[in-house]
Amino acid sequence: MVKQSAVFVWYELLTTDVSAAQSFYGEVVGWDMQDASTPEFAYRLFSVGGTPVAGLMELPLDGRKKGATPRWVGYVAVEDVDGVVDQLERLGGKVYVRPTDSNIGRLAVVADPQTATLAFVKGLKYGDPHGEPGGLGRVCWHELFAADAKAAFEFYGRLLGWQESESMTTPIESYQLFAAGEWTIGGMFNKIVSAPVPFWLYYFQVADLDLAMGRVRAGGGHITRGPIELWSDIWIAHCIDSQGAVFALQGKRKKTTQPDDPKTVPQIGWSAKWGDISSRGRLLGTKPKGKSAR
Repeated sequence: MVKQSAVFVWYELLTTDVSAAQSFYGEVVGWDMQDASTPEFAYRLFSVGGTPVAGLMELPLDGRKKGATPRWVGYVAVEDVDGVVDQLERLGGKVYVRPTDSNIGRLAVVADPQTATLAFVKGLKYGDPHGEPGGLGRVCWHELFAADAKAAFEFYGRLLGWQESESMTTPIESYQLFAAGEWTIGGMFNKIVSAPVPFWLYYFQVADLDLAMGRVRAGGGHITRGPIELWSDIWIAHCIDSQGAVFALQGKRKKTTQPDDPKTVPQIGWSAKWGDISSRGRLLGTKPKGKSAR
């Protein structure tokens, strides 16, 4: 079905206060803003050095009426949006926005069989159409909090051709790294039972994690977990923005004389808690070999 490497190439924030979100992420991640609106559609672009890396738009009213809340949505590049959507439905997924031509390319917004939301796009008009991961101000890791990670991995493998990447020694047996073509781009694992919905979490790379975390708090957001040491010089933190959208940060630290979370150091760990949504676990092992977003 998918002839090219199906990598994440675009990210979009749907929010209830576009101006506040623009200011918040400008401070936290260092993004500039470009207006890409048309007479029919209001749309803004987050950019790094003049290159668009993500979109920003108002959460549609119809979605709000159905209970949708602010969120980040990742777009995966495919050659045939209509065909992939048909296959997704045959495999048990759900379509929220059927294939349509838009301001960013031909797209569809869907959910996997476990209800985690993502989108597909062909002919992306902004950003990197090849989705080479990483770099300051860009997404460097994708993590799926799944109800059943094994079933999720099989689904995405059949739909998008994602493959198993190098395993890591972990007490969470469900944690599985996955690759799209030559790139190891993320991991999947089982969320805890009390987490009501599966979801995708995206990590933004920053130069100074402590500075970025301080700006999260100053901008009305929250740090839900971290900082946690990932490798010898890389740390992560899980966050909620000022409108309630969840995201994560990854970067270096200058203040590392004492661990902030002694229960997770020197182990790799993660724990997210967004209101009633939480997920905990620890990951042990060595840095994955080969090309990786991290």
